[in-house]
Amino acid sequence: MEFLITLLSSEKENVSGLGASIITRSCETNVEQKALFDAGILRKLNNLLEGGSLSQKDASLESLATIFRNNPEVISKFAGPEIGRPLSSVIDLAKDRHPRTRLLACMCLIDIRNASPHFLQDIGIKTKIIHILLELLDDPGQVGDEAPFAFSALIAQKGDLQKLALEANAIDNLHHHLQKGSLHPRRFEGILLALADMCSKSESCRSKFLSLKVLNLVADALTDCNAGVRTAACLFLDPSTSVQVAALGAVSNIVVDFTTHKSVFLQCGGMKQLVQLAKSMESVVRSNALWALKNFVFQADNRLKEGVFSELTASLLTSLICDPEPSVQEQALALVRNLVDGCINLIEFVFAEDGLILGAIGRQLQCASKAEIGIQGMYALCNVASGNEFHKEAVIQQLFTRMGDKNQYFVIKFLQSDDSQLRTATIWTIVNLTCPSSPGAPGRLDKLCNAGITSQIKNMVNDPCVDVKLRVRTVLGQSMAFGDN
Repeated sequence: MEFLITLLSSEKENVSGLGASIITRSCETNVEQKALFDAGILRKLNNLLEGGSLSQKDASLESLATIFRNNPEVISKFAGPEIGRPLSSVIDLAKDRHPRTRLLACMCLIDIRNASPHFLQDIGIKTKIIHILLELLDDPGQVGDEAPFAFSALIAQKGDLQKLALEANAIDNLHHHLQKGSLHPRRFEGILLALADMCSKSESCRSKFLSLKVLNLVADALTDCNAGVRTAACLFLDPSTSVQVAALGAVSNIVVDFTTHKSVFLQCGGMKQLVQLAKSMESVVRSNALWALKNFVFQADNRLKEGVFSELTASLLTSLICDPEPSVQEQALALVRNLVDGCINLIEFVFAEDGLILGAIGRQLQCASKAEIGIQGMYALCNVASGNEFHKEAVIQQLFTRMGDKNQYFVIKFLQSDDSQLRTATIWTIVNLTCPSSPGAPGRLDKLCNAGITSQIKNMVNDPCVDVKLRVRTVLGQSMAFGDN
């Protein structure tokens, strides 16, 4: 620490810059961040902010961002009275005439805001950061390439900031840059990420995105063709995995709840491109493509779902359900869940090719490596169990498959899970299997009782999850209707 302090105290720019660079590249843990603060490093960096040269200020800002990242304790101390007016210094540098300094100051403020939301609550400051980052997109060099990533970090999962960004015409601005045509791959990736984050929570943002036909312009930027609305076909042709993932993020957020635009997306080849990406060698691309398809079929009409299933095929869906990557398994099961939700005819998807998909769901539930896989798989079975007697009997067969060489059914394990969502999905499935209006319900109740599942359910009458508790009482009530005490 003494060596670092000596370097930072040097009047020579290259020496003090070296000290700051060491911090930026070597500080990785909260313990290291706190140790630097306790040693007085932040005071030295603040001195460089207020009185250093341009290169010293930039190096200091990078170091501060590294020390602040995900550490609210250090931020709280830095913003306190013992150091001076450091936050004001960083805010002032966000207005500096040098683009790189403005970007680094904004990134530093974003790290502060993300780790400690109670700082920087002033709407004026947040709006100013948004405007600065959007202005920095005009920089022709590295600053312009990195600005959209900083913008994404600022607004990601923050509805209030997305609203401010929309009011600041962020989507128009990003749209303008896409209109320029050929973009540096880094900048293009960043703009896609920014659009994905803008559309992640706000219906207004999605509407704006679509009204500007941004997807068409992305297609033009990638291919330089004049084919019009072949949005997704062009959007996903970029060979870069990172660009594909960013593009999928944008599309996934947009196709959730736009019935008319889903049909346009289908007509211009977007769905076919998603299916092709679901076959990618990169697991992250497969997972994101399935995520987009899952959103695409959410509450969609029967004809659209039939088109998606026809393109996917039962054999491809089965292979994706059994993919070696858990994230792919989860998204594939979630896609099936959404596909078979609704009209009873849709349930027939899982029985195609001698029940390939239904069998795959059962196998994955037996060996689910994480709760999320169990949740999506059980909701898929739950939707199948909402069908006719044939569908319900097929589900009950899957529930009575034992877990490997263990003398336990996976459904009991799920009912005993610490994850309330998994318990909820499982009990909902049993509710559908034991509906009193179903002729085969008494026989299925007998099977549940003989397997010890009913006993487990009786032990859940005081489950801490309200939804589980209500469904448990529903099952027990249905059981009593058939004379089971």
